[in-house]
Amino acid sequence: MIRMALWELFAGELRRLRSEAGLTQEALGERVSYSASLVAAVEQCRRAPRAEFTERCDEVLDAGGLLVRIRAALVQESLLPWFREWVGIEQEATALRSFQPLVVPGLLQTEEYARALYEGAAQFVGEALEQQVAARLARQAVLDQPAPPQFVAVFDHSVLTRPVGGPKVMREQLAHLVEMGRRTRVHLHVVPETVGAHPGLNGAFVLATPADGDDVGYLDNQMHGTIVERTTDVNSLRQTWESVRAEAMPHGATLAAISEAANRWS
Repeated sequence: MIRMALWELFAGELRRLRSEAGLTQEALGERVSYSASLVAAVEQCRRAPRAEFTERCDEVLDAGGLLVRIRAALVQESLLPWFREWVGIEQEATALRSFQPLVVPGLLQTEEYARALYEGAAQFVGEALEQQVAARLARQAVLDQPAPPQFVAVFDHSVLTRPVGGPKVMREQLAHLVEMGRRTRVHLHVVPETVGAHPGLNGAFVLATPADGDDVGYLDNQMHGTIVERTTDVNSLRQTWESVRAEAMPHGATLAAISEAANRWS
């Protein structure tokens, strides 16, 4: 299996580089500001390497970008095959419009919230679970670029009250939403719980605007995702977007509502 081979390669190279540097797991952990137990878990393929952990290890061990490159390949292979094309579109978009009726949009999820979703909803376990979490977090780098896309997310009020992962996970997730919502190019809008039936209830979708060319849509379902490019279908998604956006609260009021909801999870 390619993903496992890449994970084992990363773990083996980390052990080799650490040994050649004359460092114990404890010593490396101290230098990269992570616990020795996490270093051990990564070296034993029990935890997938996070981006920050990888970058710090690469720098401290003078790996010349080797660990970063292996992790990038690992993340790419961890993506479900039908999702890889969309991630490429997402990374190159100048604007992203996301509607989610059930959960926090993937680009705004914390690690623990994503892990709880993959474990409870998608029922991933072990290696597969950690690889999917790592791949989701890696996608979020698109919002940290020097010139990130404008990201507008509309989601249902129920997202703030569904106990994904428990109170602590929800509190941290909602605090993260508020933090992200303060970024200049991130706009959040909640559909109030008083709103009845509306077109968005038919399911989640994303619209991506490329630097040149027409918008591209993405639909997710229980089995796999679908990229939407036909003009009539994209126009239909645009109409649905305008409908759900019209039902949602303004950005400022949304941040206030999210903050209040976070406090209720305390």
